[in-house]
Amino acid sequence: MPYLLKTEPNKYSYDDLLRDGETTWDGIANNQALLYLRNMKPGEKLVIYHSNIGKAAIGTAKVVSVDATDPKNPNVRIKPVKRLKHEKPLDEIRQSAVFKDSILFRQFRLSVVPLTDEQYDWLTLPR
Repeated sequence: MPYLLKTEPNKYSYDDLLRDGETTWDGIANNQALLYLRNMKPGEKLVIYHSNIGKAAIGTAKVVSVDATDPKNPNVRIKPVKRLKHEKPLDEIRQSAVFKDSILFRQFRLSVVPLTDEQYDWLTLPR
């Protein structure tokens, strides 16, 4: 299952992930978001979304490893795959029919959001 991970670019941006090559995705407090993190599997596809500043899907990444031994602080390692050729701004995402019933807009403060394959493709493929 693909996921969208929200980050504030002034704290940790997609460029930071590209520079680091790999990172632990942490700092998540919401129980539902933690559940999604704990259930991730190595190799799953991710979309990195800049929230607050920019408000757009910026690039792709993938899950490297998951250690959910500590359910309140799962250790999820991710690495970048590629920057999107065309960033997808929030307004475009909101207007797309593929996101009509998405949890992304029902629980907009959720920092880890599951995506359908169709939503992942819409975000990552050039239009």
